[in-house]
Amino acid sequence: MEVPPSNIKAAFWMTGSLAAIILMAVSGREASKELNVFQIMEMRSLIGLAMLYPLIRSSGGIRAMRTSRIWQHLGRNTAHYAGQFAWLMALSMIPLAQLIAIEFTTPAWTAIMAVAFLGERLNIWRMLTIALGIIGVIIIVRPGIGTIEIGQLIVLGAAFTFGISFTMVKSLTRTESVVKIIFWMLVIQSGIGLLPALYSWQWPSLHVMPWVIIIAFTGTFSHFCMAKALLYADATVVIPMDFLRVPLTAIVGWLVYSEHIDVYTAIGAALILSGNLLNLKNRKS
Repeated sequence: MEVPPSNIKAAFWMTGSLAAIILMAVSGREASKELNVFQIMEMRSLIGLAMLYPLIRSSGGIRAMRTSRIWQHLGRNTAHYAGQFAWLMALSMIPLAQLIAIEFTTPAWTAIMAVAFLGERLNIWRMLTIALGIIGVIIIVRPGIGTIEIGQLIVLGAAFTFGISFTMVKSLTRTESVVKIIFWMLVIQSGIGLLPALYSWQWPSLHVMPWVIIIAFTGTFSHFCMAKALLYADATVVIPMDFLRVPLTAIVGWLVYSEHIDVYTAIGAALILSGNLLNLKNRKS
C-alpha cells in the first residue's frame, strides 16, 4: 500500500517510538532483577496481543489479519526475537547509555540492507547523517580504551539482527497494514519463546508485575510507531532519527540510576543531533 511521504508524520511517529523504547529499557532492567528474559519476552507478547486487540477489531478482526507473506513475517520476527533477547540480557550488564550507543551500529546495517534489497538510495545527506551518528557513537563508547565487556558484544549482535528486522518491516509495509505487522510479531514471537519461558517460569511478584505490563505496552506500541514512521519515509530516513535515543537514554540513566554523563557523551550526542537535523532538513527522494 502506498501513502504520500511525509517527514513530519514520520518524525511524529518516531517520537512515540523513542519514548516507548526508553521506558521499556528502564522497565526491562527492573523486571530482569527477578524474572528470566525468556519469561519477560513471553509475557510481553501475550499481554501485548491483548492490548492490540481493539486495533485488530477496528481493522476487521482476526480474519483481516490473514497474510500471503507469512515467511517474511516469520523471518523478520525470528531476527527480531534474537535481537530483543540479546538487548534485554545486556540491560543488566552495561550502562544504559553505553547499551544504546553500541546498538546504534543498527542504522549502518539497515541502510546497507535497504539499499541492497529494497532499492532505496543513499544520497549525500543520508550518508552524512549516518556518518555523524556513527562517529558520535564511537566518541561515546571509545573502543580500544579499556576492556571490551561481554555485554557490549551481545548488544553488537543485537544491532545486526535489528538491522535485518527493520529492513524487512519496511518491505512488509508495502503490502501489509501496521496492525497486521504487529499482530504477526506478537503471535510468532510468543510461539518462539513459549517452551523456554515455561521451563524457567516463576510467578511475578506484585512489585515486578507493573514493570512487565509497561514492557508489554511499550514493546508492542514502539513497533507500531516505528512501522507507522516507515510507512511515511524510507528506512534510510527513519532509522537515523532513532539516533536520538543515545543522548536521551544517557539522560535517563543519569536521572534514574545515577550513571555518569561525561564530556565524550555530550560531544557524541551533539554530533548525533546535528546529523538528524541535517537528515530532516535536506531529505531527497
